[in-house]
Amino acid sequence: MAKVLGIGNALVDILTKLENDQLLEELRLPKGSMQLVDDQTSVHISQKSQHLEKEMASGGSAANTIHGLARLGMETSFIGTVGNDSTGQFFRDDLKTSNINPLLFFSETPSGIANAMISKDGERTFGTFLGAAIELAADHLKEEHFGGHNLIHIEGYLVQNHQLMEVIMKKAQSAGLKISLDLASYNVVQDNLDFLRGLVEKYVDIVFANEEEAKAFTGKNPEAAIDEMADMCDVAIVKIGKEGSMIKSGGHLVRIGVTEVKALDTTGAGDLYASGFLFGYLNDMGFEKAGKIGALLAGKVIEGYGAKISSSDWDYIRKRITEL
Repeated sequence: MAKVLGIGNALVDILTKLENDQLLEELRLPKGSMQLVDDQTSVHISQKSQHLEKEMASGGSAANTIHGLARLGMETSFIGTVGNDSTGQFFRDDLKTSNINPLLFFSETPSGIANAMISKDGERTFGTFLGAAIELAADHLKEEHFGGHNLIHIEGYLVQNHQLMEVIMKKAQSAGLKISLDLASYNVVQDNLDFLRGLVEKYVDIVFANEEEAKAFTGKNPEAAIDEMADMCDVAIVKIGKEGSMIKSGGHLVRIGVTEVKALDTTGAGDLYASGFLFGYLNDMGFEKAGKIGALLAGKVIEGYGAKISSSDWDYIRKRITEL
C-alpha cells in the first residue's frame, strides 16, 4: 500500500461559534479573511471569546489532508514544528491517536494556534498565530524523513520560506516521491508567483487550487487556468465551489459535480477534497472516481464544524466508496 507524507504548518484549531459578527469588528478581523496575529492578539481573541462554545482540534492544511487519508486506511506521516507546551502535546497525541506517524520538531516558542471564528452563515474567519509552526527549517529535513513514502503532500503556506520549499522538493524528488502541492491561498500565490510557477514546472506532479488561487496563479478563469496548469505538471485540479471541480491530465479533462449538502462550516473542504482525490489516485481508481471521493469528503466535512469528519460519517464514506 502507498504511504503518504504530509508537511506543513502544525497548528491547533480553536473553533469558536459566533453569536453574531460583532466580535469580528471588535477584533478588527475582516469576515472571511485569514489574518496572521501575534501571541498577544491570539490571547486577546481567546479572552474576548471565552463565553462562546469552542472545540479544539489539530489543524493546518496539510495535516487535515493527512488525517483524511489516515481515516481512509492509508499509511501516513506528518512533518511539522510545535511548541514544547500542552498545545504541542495535544497536536502530537492527536496524530498518534489517528494512526499518523508524527515526525515533529519541538521548539521553545509557543505552538501555533488557528483561531477559527465561525459566523452564523458558516463563513469562517481566522486569526492565526503561527508560533512554532513557522520554525520548520530546511536543515531539519533529512533523507530518512522521505524514505519509505510514495507521495508527499505539501501545503502552499510553506512557500513564504523559499529555501525550505526548495529543499523539500529536491529531497522528495531524489527519494522518488510523487509531489502533490495545494496552493493554499490566493494572497500567498500572488506574493510568491514567479517562485511558485518555477516549482510547479520543475518538481510538482499534482497541483490543487480553488478558483481564486487558479486565477492568481494564471490570471485566467477556471477553464483556461486548468489548461495552463495541466501543461506545467502531470495532474491539475481546480475546485469551483458549487460548480464542483475539474481534473486535467494531458489532454484528458474530467468534470466532477458536488455532493448536495447543507453547509454549516466550510473549514477543511479543500483539504478533505485532497484526501479523497489522493486516496483514489494512489489506489489507481482513475480520475473520475478519485474526484468523486474528493467531492464526497468535501461535502461531508462542511456538514459539521471544523476540519474533521465524525466517526459515524467515516463509516458511511467507506461504504459509499465501495459503491462508486
